[in-house]
Amino acid sequence: MAELQRRRLGKTGMTPRALGLGCAFFGSANVSDAEAVEGIRRAIELGLDYLDTSPLYSESERRVGLALEGGWRERIYLQTKTGTHPEKRHDFSAATTRWSVENSLRLLKTDYLDAVLIHDPPDIEIPLAPGAALDELLKMKDEGLIGHLGVGVRQHQFHRRAIETGQIEIVLSYLDYTLLDQSVAATTLPLARDKGVGIILASALGMGRLAGPEPDRQAEPIAHAMWVWCRQRGVDIRHLALQYVLAAPIEGIAMSGPCSRQQVEEVYQAATAEVPAEVWREFRAEFGVGL
Repeated sequence: MAELQRRRLGKTGMTPRALGLGCAFFGSANVSDAEAVEGIRRAIELGLDYLDTSPLYSESERRVGLALEGGWRERIYLQTKTGTHPEKRHDFSAATTRWSVENSLRLLKTDYLDAVLIHDPPDIEIPLAPGAALDELLKMKDEGLIGHLGVGVRQHQFHRRAIETGQIEIVLSYLDYTLLDQSVAATTLPLARDKGVGIILASALGMGRLAGPEPDRQAEPIAHAMWVWCRQRGVDIRHLALQYVLAAPIEGIAMSGPCSRQQVEEVYQAATAEVPAEVWREFRAEFGVGL
């Protein structure tokens, strides 16, 4: 199998492989502890060494912690989030921020997080207010508990405001740089390049719309048309979807969220498979997007 190249994640100094592992679905009730551990460790074996989780994702943090026991933690960059713990959702106070991060450290069985992201605030000013989440995370960074700080949120105006603080080193954007939507390319991406902020482009498969199963024709007409086009030509749409995001003009990585060993291997294969230039030319001619 081909090997994913290493990427610079902005000015953080971290150099993960080009494809990160989103661990949300490893927290699902449909996945056992053993299946999650197997899938996460298989991803690490294949070189996916940037792991993202959150208290929001049910059992994800605990299962990631199990998977990282026995020396696996030293092989990866580990990122979690704050602000969306189910018990204290959208509480961005200093006390709750510290409580959330300390709880994550415990569940993840580690004494250090490479990155912590402020997660989905309803208003970006809430966590950025004096004495709130950002200030507390900066204290925890000074204490050596956290390496880097970021935001994980969809709104582009929130990205801008966070970057303008000068304290945010990573922006995780989702759904807005895919074969279906490239809107973040005109907003956050150039600003991040200018400021040296690392970018993570999550939901590379469009929350399942580009993952292989047939999309709903009425609800997702463009995704369905792309699926039909690929099916008629014997092309795996996941190959195009993942490789398009991997080729984004960023200092950062793409991220996908499998939920099993098999899906991990399928994602890796899609990221590293050879796609003929002719396929991309025809796809771009048909849909106006491609490499």
